[in-house]
Amino acid sequence: MSQPHPHASPRANPRANPRANPRASAAQVEAAWQDTKLAQVLYHDWEAQTYDQKWSISFDERCIDYARDRFAAVAGERGWPYRKALEVGAGTGFFSLNLKQAGVLDEVHVTDLSPGMVEAAQRNAELLGFTVEGRVADAERLPYDDDTFDVVVGHAVIHHIPDVELAFREMLRVLRPGGRFVIAGEPTRIGSWYARNLGRLTWQATTRVTRLKPLRDKWSRSREELDESSRAAALEWVVDLHTFDPDELARTVLRAGAVDVRTVTEELAAAFLGWPVRTFEAAVNPERLGWGWARFAFGSWQRLGTVDRALSKVVPDRFFYNVAVTGTKPG
Repeated sequence: MSQPHPHASPRANPRANPRANPRASAAQVEAAWQDTKLAQVLYHDWEAQTYDQKWSISFDERCIDYARDRFAAVAGERGWPYRKALEVGAGTGFFSLNLKQAGVLDEVHVTDLSPGMVEAAQRNAELLGFTVEGRVADAERLPYDDDTFDVVVGHAVIHHIPDVELAFREMLRVLRPGGRFVIAGEPTRIGSWYARNLGRLTWQATTRVTRLKPLRDKWSRSREELDESSRAAALEWVVDLHTFDPDELARTVLRAGAVDVRTVTEELAAAFLGWPVRTFEAAVNPERLGWGWARFAFGSWQRLGTVDRALSKVVPDRFFYNVAVTGTKPG
């Protein structure tokens, strides 16, 4: 495993947040191919300004309901609101800020290895009318004392972390006895395979069709935008380190010291729609996709979610795209 990059805050100086670097040099990008944590910082600093748009992240009823439902599906609704919460790998704050708005969390702290993401999460919180404490931190070395938080949350984060078991040990360390962690939105092994292939095929088809003369002016993104997206996608292969089998993930969490461990999977039919839709949105001129498209995409995803709940009774969980895991610290 590579050594922590200097962007990762040591416990001795937990508040010394470095600045975001949204435009990495060619030399830095080249070095990132050999340094996982440098790649994480560069990629996520690069993505921080456009990440919410890319993944259709918002802080309205749609995403508030989504975050609350993901949390409740794996951890239930007891204990709300959790008084003091930490989000690891918070990105722009999608999970914790929407959970706070849903009444699941009260006081929120966020960490991310990327300074740009920490800044984005704090900015989003301010726009929503509250503040969060943010620290640039490595999930394998959280800059907090033992027994600090009532809950630790994360969404689509542990597949970026080199040592997953160590990260769970750190989550358990900073939790108070009896405290809970909830990590959602992680790719399964099989789900990642079909999602990547769906995305690749959709990207190839969409970019070729929109370059045709009748569509080029209105539907095509600029060559500069497409080239930047391709570079980001290439670096994404470096920062996406893991996929998970639900049973193996549960065993990892148990080894880390958790009790009452549970996993839940979701999105099968919804993933077969969702990944082509997300890729299509990234490949075309966004000005052509209005509110009607957004309603269609989200409504279709919701309806297929109902289908998936029925499929979950007969289809093995490893075939679904997302896995969530929860557990508690021994009291």
